[in-house]
Amino acid sequence: MARRRKRKSRRRLEGRRILEAVPQYSIESGAEKPVTAARNFIHSEGIAPPALLLVKRNEHTTDRYFWAEKGLFGAQYVEENHFLFPSLRVLIGEDEESPALNAAGVR
Repeated sequence: MARRRKRKSRRRLEGRRILEAVPQYSIESGAEKPVTAARNFIHSEGIAPPALLLVKRNEHTTDRYFWAEKGLFGAQYVEENHFLFPSLRVLIGEDEESPALNAAGVR
């Protein structure tokens, strides 16, 4: 029996493409939980948003977090909802968004 391919969301693929333009930092969590390690790294290094943090939990697992003005988010959530983040709208470019906007400026 042939397996069907999983459908790839266009919105998520677009979000992934946008996140590629954001600075990335790779760290190891050590004894801390991954999100705690990410927060401590952000505060110790003084990283300004937007940024993508790749936190290595162990040799097999890496957690991805997005540092935005609003806080720390899972990267998958940001890929799917990139239009909610003002710092990513700047990376998209206003010329790409203008056809999708109506007269009130709302999508």
